[in-house]
Parts: sequence; structure tokens; C-alpha cells
Amino acid sequence: MAEVSQPAVSVIPEDEGKEKFKKSKDVAFYRRQLRGPNLQHRVLLDTMVLTEKGARFELLEPDTQTTLLLCVSPCKNDTVRILIDELQPIKARYRVQDVLTGEAQCARLRVEGQSKDCVTLSWSAGRHQVCVWRFPFRLEILCEDKVMVTFNSKGKLWFETLQDPPGFLAVFFFFLLMFTPFGSELHDDHAHLLWKETFRQFEDIKANGPSSIGSDLCLHGFSHVYGLPEHADGLQLRDTSDGDPYRLYNLDVFAYDLYSRLGLYGSVPLLVAHRPDRTVGVFWLNASETFVNVGYSMSAPPDGQTPALKRRQMEPQTDVHWLSESGVIDCVVLLGPGPQQLFTQYAQMTGYQALPPLFALGYHQSRWNYDDEADVKAVDAGFDRHDIPYDVIWLDIEHTEGKRYFTWDSALFPEPANLQRHLEERKRKLVVITDPHIKIDPGWWLSNEARNGGHFVKNRDGQIYEGSCWPGNSNYLDFSSPDTRAWYSRCFSLDKYKGSTPSLFVWNDMNEPSVFDGPEQTMPKDAVHYGRWEHRELHNLYGFYQHMATAEGLITRSGGLERPFVLSRSFFAGSQRLGAVWTGDNVASWEYLSISIPMLLSLSVTGIAFCGADVGGFFQDPEPELLLRWYQAAALQPFFRGHSAKGTKRREPWLFGEKVTAAIRTAIQQRYCLLPYWYTLFHLAHTTGLPPLRKGYRSFYPNPHRPLWVEFPGEQSTFGVDHQYMIGGALLASPVTDPGVQEVRVLLPGSDEVWYEVHTAKAHKGGRTLRLPVTLDTVPVFQRGGSVVCRSTGSGSCTAEQQQLPLSITVALNSEGLADGELYLDDGHSFGYRDRKAFCLRRFSLLSGRLLCRSRSEEGTFDCNVIIQSVTVLGLKSKPSTVVLHASGARDSFAAFEWTESCGMLTVNRLKLRVAMDWEMEIHEGYHVNVNNSATSSTVFDLSMDPKHQENEDSIRKQ
Repeated sequence: MAEVSQPAVSVIPEDEGKEKFKKSKDVAFYRRQLRGPNLQHRVLLDTMVLTEKGARFELLEPDTQTTLLLCVSPCKNDTVRILIDELQPIKARYRVQDVLTGEAQCARLRVEGQSKDCVTLSWSAGRHQVCVWRFPFRLEILCEDKVMVTFNSKGKLWFETLQDPPGFLAVFFFFLLMFTPFGSELHDDHAHLLWKETFRQFEDIKANGPSSIGSDLCLHGFSHVYGLPEHADGLQLRDTSDGDPYRLYNLDVFAYDLYSRLGLYGSVPLLVAHRPDRTVGVFWLNASETFVNVGYSMSAPPDGQTPALKRRQMEPQTDVHWLSESGVIDCVVLLGPGPQQLFTQYAQMTGYQALPPLFALGYHQSRWNYDDEADVKAVDAGFDRHDIPYDVIWLDIEHTEGKRYFTWDSALFPEPANLQRHLEERKRKLVVITDPHIKIDPGWWLSNEARNGGHFVKNRDGQIYEGSCWPGNSNYLDFSSPDTRAWYSRCFSLDKYKGSTPSLFVWNDMNEPSVFDGPEQTMPKDAVHYGRWEHRELHNLYGFYQHMATAEGLITRSGGLERPFVLSRSFFAGSQRLGAVWTGDNVASWEYLSISIPMLLSLSVTGIAFCGADVGGFFQDPEPELLLRWYQAAALQPFFRGHSAKGTKRREPWLFGEKVTAAIRTAIQQRYCLLPYWYTLFHLAHTTGLPPLRKGYRSFYPNPHRPLWVEFPGEQSTFGVDHQYMIGGALLASPVTDPGVQEVRVLLPGSDEVWYEVHTAKAHKGGRTLRLPVTLDTVPVFQRGGSVVCRSTGSGSCTAEQQQLPLSITVALNSEGLADGELYLDDGHSFGYRDRKAFCLRRFSLLSGRLLCRSRSEEGTFDCNVIIQSVTVLGLKSKPSTVVLHASGARDSFAAFEWTESCGMLTVNRLKLRVAMDWEMEIHEGYHVNVNNSATSSTVFDLSMDPKHQENEDSIRKQ
């Protein structure tokens, strides 16, 4: 039951430690590329061919006589794709599939200039150019005649060609050819290590020998770069010259180290560089193990200048070195020029964020594990009893029959469909876990179907691969196969998944994949997938493919009518199309609470907006203050789930005393009140990501949750901030992440901005750092002047109830007296918004004292009865005299209102304005009104008693 007595302590289980994971020094291809020679490639300019997709050249490495094919493809959306492959490989090299959503529209190139040393090609009316230098090969990308990015600037291009399985002499000559001419034989990488690599007791056989690739890029004028999740590190990437590189290799890392560059559960190989006047990105489309070195420096000016002039003309640059174990070089440079354009360019390549069902933005309650059906019902009732809203309760692996997924423990969960119906009666959902490993059991239909259908990964000897995970000996589904994904999707049908109902949703865990007895606790790289591809080629795609198959299964279950909800621990570029992700097995400590903010911001920068961290920490037991602060922070982040490990104390929100319960209740209720705003932001992220520019001062960006520099790209003071962030363009959040704090410092960007404290309505000028007192009950949140935010007037018990509640609008005026905002509504669960245009998109704008509600889209057909109950305007310079309402199909009328002098706040209550109708509110000044309340802080104006009001109303009626 939910409120039973708890054990005194719980600890993190014993673990063999982080030595089971490789460091860069343990990886042979990384050592080879760093210690090996810089191979001086030459462009054969006479091989240039201009094609409908760009230009192609041949590259020659003179010492090895290796010939490569270079393709340069500029696109009309201001991106440049650089693709390098073997000219004549012994077999095709692996290219990442299913991540890019379609071919970008290529721009035709034309020759601007040519000499024996280089050729310059241009497109986009000459605004952009690429300059290809013959020897040593480098490729410069210019914008407005200024070099932005140089590919292979330091000559680190590396491309190991595929080899036929060798005899001893072939190995010897390959080793001789690769290293002897350069006098740089690798002391510890002997010839046999090129084909076989050993780590601890694990042996990795490379079927076609070493096949690693790499190159460097110079980002000119940049000293701040971001991205490359997932790492437990700060938002801005650090210089790696004095330590380990950033590793992109999906791994199951228990209680991961903080401020580490070790790869975690997911990988997005997107790096974003920003400076006040420009944003560029580099997308390295490769799913094999990848390392990234980052170096910040100042570039040297041309020779022949005086030392003083050289110092004045020095500019920063960032050098980025990518190294991958296999595949091809497939690198896309995104040219911005601003954050908005760059994020749109990336979304056009890899897809926009999926629009989640509304319930998924509510609060989720999870634990490993809720004991049985009675326990689930007791926890569900506990939320109602304590007046805390929530939407979803989760079941971990113990709900299954012997850890066989798609089953239920017959003793603990004998009537799972009835349990789901019990929750559905309260408009709540159930989420269950499905991992990619399948228990080896000849008596289990799922195991037999998968085996007979050829749906399992094989080992290098062609037998079905076996590894160990929660069920013991297991086989692993090969989600890279379209047939396997289709079969797996069908497993979610109601007739196959016994005990499931349409209100059951899914959680993919352990899908890096996690293999307890495998190298680095994952699958061997020489395991074999669909198409005879080795696992090394597509390792980082494994979880992405399971996520895809699961989402497609839930969509298929509903006949394509209902939006899915799937949470995945592992991810790759493009995972934003499929659902949500989270930061994995964190720990109940203040340090993990603090690091969760930059971890989530890094995900947001790389397109994965629906992300969160386990509230309270997965391992260990949080003290009450930590748990409360974590709830307050997570309520202001996209995905909001409380989750804890087996063996930890129960931590339902009401188990920590009434004071803590009340504060947690407030945090969750405020989250629910803000859901109309969150849902609108996800709509914007899901569609074009490019709503119209805000009246002369800003625009929206595709991600609901973003670093400050994204919203204030010209302000260098924001570039290193990763403890506070923007929710959309309107709200600034600065969660408290340290114990015992009584005062916080909050950066309020923008010298011409006005910021209003959400809880007090007090106004502050931007462009400074504010010292703000806080209590356990408060978390600093500010509304930006010039914005309109829609909230529910209450929280209800879940999102289904919250949808029926009236709305309140908060209009925060900027220094020019303007404000603008949007509200998106639909049924909250189906694809009707897409298929039948069943949505309602409204715009609220205040100009010259007139607040207008108008349609933002001519397509929307969703006829909702939601009403606006109250309007609050912040930042008025003087008290109004009258407020007049003009609504379609109704007589104009005057409205009673309240005035708060201390913060210039106007509040109009008891309204019944339909959101779907056009209406406007005129705020007049200069008339005498009767005061019906003598309080100094808030004054109520009852206009019905004023003769002037009566005269004006008569005039309006006549009109």
C-alpha cells in the first residue's frame, strides 16, 4: 500500500565500477588517428563534375594511393552536405538510414573562379560559396565573402578502406603501408590489433579490418559551442585538449559520474556554435562509436602586420575533430544565420518534435516497482485524497510474468485490463515497460515467434546472439530490420498483447542495448544485424529503432487515430519524432539536481524537446528539501516524472509531512495551470517552428525549453548560463538547486526588456543580475514584457479535467506598451488536428490599449467551448477608467475590474469570453470612476455606478 512504514535506509547496489567502460586510450581507432600521420590528401580538380545535387571530386592520398570520392551538396535552406566515401570499395560501406526525413532541395552550383590551386563555387545568388583547395585538401564555406567553416583545416582527414579478410602477409603489408612511410609506427597498436581488438576478456573481430574515419573542422570567430548529448556536463562544451574527448557511444551507465565526457544512454552528433552575430552547426551523421575533440583558440592574423595590429585583429576560433569507428564521412554544415534558422534547418533534416498527447505533459508517478494492483489503486487514490493532480502511473519490470515482456504476473496483476479501466474511469493512464531483450524460453509464444521469424541479432558465427539481462539468458531483437520492427509493432495489438487496453502506453528501457555480460555492458561490436551489417556500424541507432517500432505499434493499435506516448532511454538524432527521453539512472543528490538542467538544455539544443530527469533521483533517498526543490524544478521542464529504484524508500508526494506535501502540491498544480502554455509551445515545435516574428522585437524558436542565448543571441552574458533557461519566449525559470538557499542571483537579459515576477507581478528592468529572496515555497519565474501567457484557472485532478476549466490570460507589457502571444487547442489525444484540421489557434495582441483575440490560422476547425474567465495586464503606467468589451455576436459592455497601484496591474474577472470567438478589450484612461474598495494595494472599480459609464454604455448600445 502507499503509506506503509519504510525501511530506515537504502543504498546504491554494489557495482563493479566504471572501469568496465573504455576510456579513449583503450580504443584502438582513436589511438591510431591521434598518433598516426596527417595524411595529405590531394583534390584532383580535373575530376570535378557539377551535378544536380552539387559537385563531385576525387581525392587522392599519394602515399597509400587511396582514392576517395568527395561530394559537396549545398541546399536551398542554407546547409552544405559533405560526403566522402571510397571511390571503389570492396563492398558498400554503411550509411545511416531512417534518421533523415527526406532529401533536401539542392541548389545548383556555378564556378565563380578557378586556378591550379583551387576552385570556388557559389549558390544562393552568390551569398554563399565553397572554395575547394587542391593540396593539401581543405574546403572553405563562405557566407557574404567571409569564411565561416573550414573542413579539414588541420589536415586530419582519415579514411581507412575496407579490406578482404587477410592472411598474415596481407596484414603485414597493410600495416607497413599505413605507417612505415611516415616513421610513426604505433608502439602498442601491433598489426594484429588492426583486425582484432581485446578489452578485458572481450574479443572484437573486425570482418573487413579497420575502417575508421575522421576529419576536423574549424569554426571561425566562435568561442562558444554546445550540443553533443548525452553527457553529465555543463551546457557549453569544454576544451578537451587537457583531458578526454566527448564520447558518443550509447551505454547503460549506473549512477553516472558528473562533469564527465563519458558517453551515456543516447547520442546526438550535432554541435552548435554561437556568437552574437552568427550561429552555425555541424551534424556528423554516423552511428558508430564516435569521439569529438574541441579546442578553443585565437586565430593568427596574416603575416606582415605589426605585433600591436596582430593583437587587435586576433579572433577566436573553435577546432572540432570528429573520429568514428566506421561508416562514411557524412557531415552537414548548417549556416543559420541565427538560432531560429539553424534549429529549423536541423528539424527539416531530422524531423520536428512529435506533438504529445496532452496527458503526457502532466505529472507521471513511477517506481521500480509498484507491488500489485491494490498498490496501484492505493497510490492513485492517494493523489485524489491529497488533492494532487497526476495523469499516469507506471509499472517497471516486476509487473511481468518472470520478466517476459507483453505479459502480466498472474498473482500480482491478475486483472490488468480491469486495472486500466479503473484508471481510465478517472481519466488516467498506465505505462508499462518493454525492453529489447527477450527471455530464452521455448514455451513462450513471443520468444518462439521472434526466433522462427528471424527477428534476433546474430553473433559473428551466424548463430542467434545470447546475452544476459534482467530475465537471465536472453536474445536481442534486431530492430534495424524493417520486418522485425513491423512484427514488433503488431505485438502491441489488443488481441496479441493480452490484458492491454487503449489506455496502456509504453516505456522502452535498457535499449542502448544493455547486456550485463557484454563488453562495456552492451552488445559486442561484431554481432551481426539485418543486411549483414556489424553492430559497430549502427550501435547508436539501436534504441532509436526500438523507439520507432514501439511508437508505430501504438499508432497501429489505434488504427492511426491516436497519438502514441513512448518514453525511451536510448536515442539518436531524429528521436524527437518518436516521443520522449529522460536522463537515466541519476542519484538523489543536489549535484544531480543541478546537472539535470544543462543536460536537458543540451538535449533541447539538439532538437529533442520532450525530455526530463527522474524527480528526486533514481538511486538513494532524497531528503525532503531536495525532493521539494526537484519537484519545483521538474515542474518547469518538459517531461515531468517521479521515479525511484527498487530498495529505495517510498516517496509518494504525501509521505514527507504536510509542509512538504503542500509545497509539492503547489508545484504540481502550478504545472497543470501552465499546461495551455506548454501545449502551445509543443504545437509550435511540432509544426513549422516558425511562427511570425513578434511585433518588432523577437521570434519564437522550435524548442519549448531553451538556453537563454537562444532567445537573446546578441548578449554574451547569456552564453555561459546553464542554471536558468527560457520556457518558450515568455517565461524565464531559475530553479533553486542548492540546499538552505535564502537568496538567489538571477540574470535578467536585455537592457530594453521588462521582466515581471510571476508570483508578485513586480517589474524589473533587464540587463542586470537581480538578487532575489526565496523561501522553500518559491522558485524564481519571470514573465517577459511583451508576452501573453495563457493558464488554466485551476489544475483539476488530471489533464482531462484541466481541459474543461476556464482560462486566465496574463498580458505583460514591454517598454513600448505592447504584448503578443498565442494559444493552441485541440482534443488533446488524436491526429484530428493533422487529418481534419481539428484545432484552434488563437492570437492575443495588445496595442494602443486594445487587447485583441483573433484567429491565427484560417485552417483550424476545432469548435471548443473553452472560455477566458480573467485577464490580467501587467505594467500599465496609470490606472484605467473604463474597460470595454467588444465580442462578436454580443452587445458591447463595460467590465468591472481591479487595480493594483503598486505594480500597475489591471485584473478583469468574471468574464465569459469564448476563446474561439473574436473579441477585444479596450482599456481607457482619464475618466473618473467610483472606488468601491479603499484598500491601498488593490482597488475595485464598479463602473455600473458611474454616470459617465452609463452615458458611454448608452452610446455604445446606440451604435
